[in-house]
Amino acid sequence: MGIAAVFLLVMVVGAVLIVLYLIGIYNRLVALRNQFKNAFAQIDVQLKRRYDLIPNLVETAKAYMKHEREALEAVIAARNQAAGAARLAAVEPGNAQAITALSGAEGALTGALGRLFALAEAYPDLKANQNMMQLSEELTSTENRVAFARQAFNDAVMSYNTACEVFPGVLVAGAFAFTPATLLEIENAERTAPRVSFS
Repeated sequence: MGIAAVFLLVMVVGAVLIVLYLIGIYNRLVALRNQFKNAFAQIDVQLKRRYDLIPNLVETAKAYMKHEREALEAVIAARNQAAGAARLAAVEPGNAQAITALSGAEGALTGALGRLFALAEAYPDLKANQNMMQLSEELTSTENRVAFARQAFNDAVMSYNTACEVFPGVLVAGAFAFTPATLLEIENAERTAPRVSFS
């Protein structure tokens, strides 16, 4: 075997190893993208639960808060907007505009719920209503689940974005159109989360 043949063999083996390495990077990016999409699916489940609880909560409050119709309608409108934004985001969790719209809609819903619960404090009979207390407890539990699911989603997005931005992943991401994902941040969620204790 001549030097030319050995050189050719080394070149072929080197090229195969490089291709295998690039395939590994591509597969890792696909796995990370699928991981953040799955994490969003978990958020979607919790958001649907939240959206299903809100009409029951409003119906219970309606009987007691007859003069607070505007606040009740604001909660339902915010809920409907957030549910619509969640449906759009669920179709493509990697779409930055859909995630940003969901973040804004969730922030508005959280604010509307906070105002509703602040008003409910003025109605002692409502605070003592067993159904209202149970719904409030379920909503609080769901809010916590949403927060945990959002954190898992954001962690998965961070891993995916990092893999897309570091070398040599950036080369594969650019060549195969792996676009950055957007974090789901609900503005002031920690400061404006509805307080739902009716004890």
